[in-house]
Amino acid sequence: MIDWHIFHKGETVSTNTDARAGRHGDVFTADFQTAGRGRLDHKWLSERGENLMMSVVLDVAALDVAHAATLPLAAGLAAVKTISAFLGAEADVKLKWPNDVYVSGLKIAGILCERVGDNVIVGIGINVRQKRFLEEISTRATSLELNGSGASVDEVRDALLKNLSAVYEVWSEKGFEVIYPEIARIDWLKNREISIIQTDDDALPLRGVCGGIASNGSLILNNECVWAGEAHILC
Repeated sequence: MIDWHIFHKGETVSTNTDARAGRHGDVFTADFQTAGRGRLDHKWLSERGENLMMSVVLDVAALDVAHAATLPLAAGLAAVKTISAFLGAEADVKLKWPNDVYVSGLKIAGILCERVGDNVIVGIGINVRQKRFLEEISTRATSLELNGSGASVDEVRDALLKNLSAVYEVWSEKGFEVIYPEIARIDWLKNREISIIQTDDDALPLRGVCGGIASNGSLILNNECVWAGEAHILC
Protein backbone atom coordinates (compact mmCIF):
# COMPACT_ATOMS: atom_id res chain seq x y z
CA MET A 1 0.00 0.00 0.00
CA ILE A 2 1.11 3.53 -0.70
CA ASP A 3 2.40 5.56 2.26
CA TRP A 4 0.43 8.76 1.65
CA HIS A 5 1.65 12.16 2.84
CA ILE A 6 -1.16 14.73 3.00
CA PHE A 7 -0.62 18.48 2.52
CA HIS A 8 -3.71 20.63 3.05
CA LYS A 9 -4.47 24.30 2.36
CA GLY A 10 -7.50 26.36 3.18
CA GLU A 11 -7.28 28.00 -0.23
CA THR A 12 -5.13 27.44 -3.29
CA VAL A 13 -5.09 28.18 -6.99
CA SER A 14 -5.26 24.49 -7.90
CA THR A 15 -4.27 21.30 -6.10
CA ASN A 16 -2.90 19.96 -9.40
CA THR A 17 -0.60 22.98 -9.55
CA ASP A 18 0.52 22.38 -5.95
CA ALA A 19 1.23 18.73 -6.78
CA ARG A 20 3.73 19.60 -9.52
CA ALA A 21 6.39 19.91 -6.81
CA GLY A 22 5.38 16.65 -5.15
CA ARG A 23 6.80 13.14 -5.06
CA HIS A 24 5.21 9.70 -5.27
CA GLY A 25 2.65 9.33 -2.49
CA ASP A 26 2.19 13.05 -1.85
CA VAL A 27 -1.43 14.20 -1.54
CA PHE A 28 -2.52 17.82 -1.95
CA THR A 29 -5.97 18.95 -0.81
CA ALA A 30 -7.73 22.27 -0.30
CA ASP A 31 -11.01 23.63 1.01
CA PHE A 32 -11.26 25.98 -1.97
CA GLN A 33 -9.61 26.42 -5.36
CA THR A 34 -9.56 29.80 -7.08
CA ALA A 35 -8.82 28.25 -10.48
CA GLY A 36 -9.76 24.59 -10.27
CA ARG A 37 -9.62 22.81 -13.62
CA GLY A 38 -11.19 19.81 -15.22
CA ARG A 39 -10.32 18.06 -18.46
CA LEU A 40 -9.93 20.27 -21.59
CA ASP A 41 -9.46 23.26 -19.25
CA HIS A 42 -13.07 23.22 -18.09
CA LYS A 43 -13.58 24.94 -14.74
CA TRP A 44 -14.15 22.78 -11.66
CA LEU A 45 -16.80 24.62 -9.64
CA SER A 46 -17.05 23.87 -5.93
CA GLU A 47 -18.31 25.54 -2.78
CA ARG A 48 -15.77 26.20 -0.03
CA GLY A 49 -15.18 23.22 2.26
CA GLU A 50 -18.08 21.16 0.90
CA ASN A 51 -16.33 18.89 -1.57
CA LEU A 52 -13.16 16.84 -1.92
CA MET A 53 -10.51 18.50 -4.07
CA MET A 54 -7.44 16.32 -4.10
CA SER A 55 -4.38 15.73 -6.25
CA VAL A 56 -2.03 12.80 -5.71
CA VAL A 57 1.37 12.10 -7.22
CA LEU A 58 1.95 8.61 -8.63
CA ASP A 59 5.13 7.17 -10.12
CA VAL A 60 4.77 5.76 -13.66
CA ALA A 61 8.46 5.76 -14.62
CA ALA A 62 8.59 1.99 -15.15
CA LEU A 63 5.48 1.90 -17.33
CA ASP A 64 5.22 2.33 -21.08
CA VAL A 65 3.19 5.19 -22.52
CA ALA A 66 0.16 3.06 -23.43
CA HIS A 67 -0.03 1.60 -19.92
CA ALA A 68 0.34 4.98 -18.22
CA ALA A 69 -2.40 6.43 -20.44
CA THR A 70 -4.98 4.18 -18.76
CA LEU A 71 -4.37 5.70 -15.31
CA PRO A 72 -7.43 8.01 -15.52
CA LEU A 73 -9.63 4.92 -15.87
CA ALA A 74 -7.88 3.21 -12.96
CA ALA A 75 -8.41 6.32 -10.84
CA GLY A 76 -12.02 6.38 -12.00
CA LEU A 77 -12.47 2.81 -10.80
CA ALA A 78 -11.14 3.81 -7.37
CA ALA A 79 -13.58 6.73 -7.27
CA VAL A 80 -16.51 4.49 -8.24
CA LYS A 81 -15.58 2.02 -5.49
CA THR A 82 -15.41 4.85 -2.97
CA ILE A 83 -18.70 6.47 -3.93
CA SER A 84 -20.47 3.10 -4.10
CA ALA A 85 -19.31 2.27 -0.57
CA PHE A 86 -20.93 5.43 0.80
CA LEU A 87 -24.15 5.11 -1.21
CA GLY A 88 -24.73 1.37 -0.97
CA ALA A 89 -25.01 -1.50 -3.44
CA GLU A 90 -28.30 -0.26 -4.87
CA ALA A 91 -26.79 3.02 -6.11
CA ASP A 92 -26.29 3.40 -9.85
CA VAL A 93 -22.64 4.54 -9.88
CA LYS A 94 -20.92 4.42 -13.27
CA LEU A 95 -17.71 5.54 -14.97
CA LYS A 96 -18.13 7.83 -17.97
CA TRP A 97 -15.10 7.50 -20.26
CA PRO A 98 -12.57 8.92 -19.97
CA ASN A 99 -12.69 10.68 -16.62
CA ASP A 100 -16.07 11.28 -14.97
CA VAL A 101 -18.19 9.41 -12.42
CA TYR A 102 -21.98 9.52 -12.59
CA VAL A 103 -24.71 8.60 -10.12
CA SER A 104 -28.10 7.96 -11.72
CA GLY A 105 -27.02 9.93 -14.78
CA LEU A 106 -25.66 12.97 -12.91
CA LYS A 107 -22.01 13.90 -12.51
CA ILE A 108 -20.60 13.46 -9.02
CA ALA A 109 -16.84 13.30 -9.68
CA GLY A 110 -14.21 14.24 -12.22
CA ILE A 111 -10.60 13.28 -12.81
CA LEU A 112 -7.72 15.22 -14.37
CA CYS A 113 -4.39 13.48 -14.96
CA GLU A 114 -1.24 15.38 -15.95
CA ARG A 115 2.20 13.93 -16.68
CA VAL A 116 5.14 15.60 -14.94
CA GLY A 117 8.44 13.84 -15.60
CA ASP A 118 8.30 10.30 -14.22
CA ASN A 119 5.08 11.02 -12.32
CA VAL A 120 1.43 11.54 -13.08
CA ILE A 121 -0.60 13.99 -11.04
CA VAL A 122 -4.07 12.54 -10.52
CA GLY A 123 -6.55 15.26 -9.65
CA ILE A 124 -9.87 13.98 -8.32
CA GLY A 125 -12.85 16.09 -7.35
CA ILE A 126 -15.87 14.51 -5.62
CA ASN A 127 -19.02 16.42 -4.68
CA VAL A 128 -19.56 15.48 -1.05
CA ARG A 129 -21.72 17.92 0.95
CA GLN A 130 -22.83 20.40 -1.71
CA LYS A 131 -26.60 20.61 -2.16
CA ARG A 132 -26.92 23.60 -4.50
CA PHE A 133 -25.07 24.14 -7.77
CA LEU A 134 -24.72 27.04 -10.16
CA GLU A 135 -27.53 27.26 -12.69
CA GLU A 136 -25.22 26.27 -15.54
CA ILE A 137 -24.62 22.82 -14.02
CA SER A 138 -27.59 22.42 -11.67
CA THR A 139 -29.38 19.90 -13.91
CA ARG A 140 -26.24 17.83 -14.48
CA ALA A 141 -24.56 17.59 -11.07
CA THR A 142 -25.15 15.74 -7.83
CA SER A 143 -23.37 14.94 -4.57
CA LEU A 144 -23.09 12.26 -1.94
CA GLU A 145 -25.32 14.24 0.39
CA LEU A 146 -28.01 14.64 -2.26
CA ASN A 147 -27.98 10.85 -2.54
CA GLY A 148 -28.47 10.28 1.17
CA SER A 149 -24.90 10.03 2.47
CA GLY A 150 -23.81 11.99 5.52
CA ALA A 151 -20.10 11.38 4.91
CA SER A 152 -17.61 14.12 5.65
CA VAL A 153 -14.99 15.31 3.18
CA ASP A 154 -12.21 13.76 5.27
CA GLU A 155 -14.00 10.41 5.38
CA VAL A 156 -14.33 10.41 1.61
CA ARG A 157 -10.67 11.41 1.22
CA ASP A 158 -9.44 8.59 3.42
CA ALA A 159 -11.63 6.00 1.71
CA LEU A 160 -10.57 7.19 -1.74
CA LEU A 161 -6.87 7.04 -0.85
CA LYS A 162 -7.31 3.46 0.40
CA ASN A 163 -9.09 2.42 -2.80
CA LEU A 164 -6.67 4.30 -5.04
CA SER A 165 -3.69 2.63 -3.38
CA ALA A 166 -5.20 -0.83 -3.89
CA VAL A 167 -6.18 -0.20 -7.52
CA TYR A 168 -2.82 1.43 -8.35
CA GLU A 169 -0.92 -1.55 -6.94
CA VAL A 170 -2.78 -4.02 -9.16
CA TRP A 171 -2.86 -1.71 -12.20
CA SER A 172 0.86 -0.83 -12.09
CA GLU A 173 2.14 -4.34 -11.36
CA LYS A 174 -0.25 -6.50 -13.40
CA GLY A 175 -1.55 -4.17 -16.09
CA PHE A 176 -4.78 -2.50 -17.14
CA GLU A 177 -6.17 -5.77 -18.49
CA VAL A 178 -6.46 -7.12 -14.93
CA ILE A 179 -8.81 -4.33 -13.81
CA TYR A 180 -10.52 -4.09 -17.20
CA PRO A 181 -13.43 -6.45 -16.35
CA GLU A 182 -14.38 -4.16 -13.45
CA ILE A 183 -14.10 -1.12 -15.73
CA ALA A 184 -16.35 -2.76 -18.32
CA ARG A 185 -19.04 -3.47 -15.72
CA ILE A 186 -19.34 0.19 -14.74
CA ASP A 187 -19.18 1.64 -18.28
CA TRP A 188 -21.82 4.41 -18.53
CA LEU A 189 -21.50 5.11 -22.26
CA LYS A 190 -21.86 1.57 -23.60
CA ASN A 191 -24.87 1.14 -25.91
CA ARG A 192 -25.68 4.88 -25.80
CA GLU A 193 -26.05 7.04 -28.89
CA ILE A 194 -23.19 9.53 -28.70
CA SER A 195 -21.26 12.09 -30.73
CA ILE A 196 -17.54 12.70 -30.31
CA ILE A 197 -15.89 15.96 -31.35
CA GLN A 198 -12.14 15.93 -31.87
CA THR A 199 -11.45 19.47 -30.67
CA ASP A 200 -7.81 19.40 -31.76
CA ASP A 201 -8.76 19.54 -35.46
CA ASP A 202 -11.67 20.42 -37.74
CA ALA A 203 -13.00 16.88 -38.22
CA LEU A 204 -16.77 16.42 -38.24
CA PRO A 205 -18.27 14.79 -35.13
CA LEU A 206 -18.25 11.02 -35.03
CA ARG A 207 -21.75 9.67 -34.32
CA GLY A 208 -23.05 6.23 -33.47
CA VAL A 209 -23.90 3.72 -30.78
CA CYS A 210 -21.03 3.40 -28.33
CA GLY A 211 -19.48 -0.06 -28.16
CA GLY A 212 -18.01 0.66 -24.74
CA ILE A 213 -14.52 0.94 -23.31
CA ALA A 214 -12.00 -1.30 -25.05
CA SER A 215 -9.43 -3.44 -23.27
CA ASN A 216 -6.71 -0.97 -24.31
CA GLY A 217 -8.48 1.97 -22.64
CA SER A 218 -9.88 3.55 -25.81
CA LEU A 219 -13.58 3.99 -26.60
CA ILE A 220 -15.24 1.97 -29.33
CA LEU A 221 -17.46 3.89 -31.73
CA ASN A 222 -18.56 2.51 -35.10
CA ASN A 223 -16.11 -0.37 -34.61
CA GLU A 224 -13.21 2.08 -34.35
CA CYS A 225 -11.06 3.02 -31.35
CA VAL A 226 -11.24 6.63 -30.20
CA TRP A 227 -8.50 7.84 -27.87
CA ALA A 228 -9.11 10.36 -25.12
CA GLY A 229 -6.70 13.12 -26.20
CA GLU A 230 -8.89 16.12 -26.90
CA ALA A 231 -12.05 14.08 -27.53
CA HIS A 232 -15.23 15.71 -26.27
CA ILE A 233 -18.31 13.54 -25.86
CA LEU A 234 -21.86 14.70 -26.52
CA CYS A 235 -24.70 12.45 -25.33
